[in-house]
Amino acid sequence: MPLMDLNDTRLNVVETGDPNGAPVVFGNSLGTSLALWEPLLPLLPNGLRIVRWDKRVADAEAIMDALDMKDALFVGLSIGGLIAQGLASKRMDLVRAMVLSNTAAKIGNRAMWEERIALARTDGLEPIADMSMERWFSKGFAASPAVEPWRDMYLTTHVEGLCGCAAAIAGTDFITPTSGLRLPALGIAGSEDGSTPPDLVRETLDLIPGSKFELIRGAGHLPHVEKPEEYARILISFMEETGHI
Repeated sequence: MPLMDLNDTRLNVVETGDPNGAPVVFGNSLGTSLALWEPLLPLLPNGLRIVRWDKRVADAEAIMDALDMKDALFVGLSIGGLIAQGLASKRMDLVRAMVLSNTAAKIGNRAMWEERIALARTDGLEPIADMSMERWFSKGFAASPAVEPWRDMYLTTHVEGLCGCAAAIAGTDFITPTSGLRLPALGIAGSEDGSTPPDLVRETLDLIPGSKFELIRGAGHLPHVEKPEEYARILISFMEETGHI
């Protein structure tokens, strides 16, 4: 996997597609790697310049600057959506449009995240992974063998990396800056999402004038995993509307 030295650390950064194509950045959720997007990528049109990375939260800006990516579509899921909001508020030259998938301007509360951090440090990720699978997926998917790769991905997450991202979520409230954004924005929610329910996603998109909202029924926190074709259709339609393809 390609490595990039930025901000005093070495990051996994993967760039695929047409190097001269329309830039798209994908930000993944807590407890996942950049491989989160692999069910979706084969369904996207050719001609896109796609960048994914294994985060620390603050590195998206440095990666995009290093790759000279301007006017990108930023697709952020969960904490990836928080990153999208923060980056769009700070650097509108980098973000032309954004998809806020299964996310919000504020996710949970500090006490909840601090409890989860303490549990991870004392008992490891096993109990948190089990709880997450129940919140992330529809009941049928969570009870099937198809959930196992996602649980395994969660368990391979570095504990301190997960705790650092959880601490960032705990301290983030973008309600005010997000309400000041003026750019094309699409919200995507899953009807069975136990982490960021549809109403929470919709409330965040309501902060941005002219934004759109799409609900994927029968899917949870990672709707592109359970309903990849529907997710791709929604995303491609937004790309067409915003002139990104």
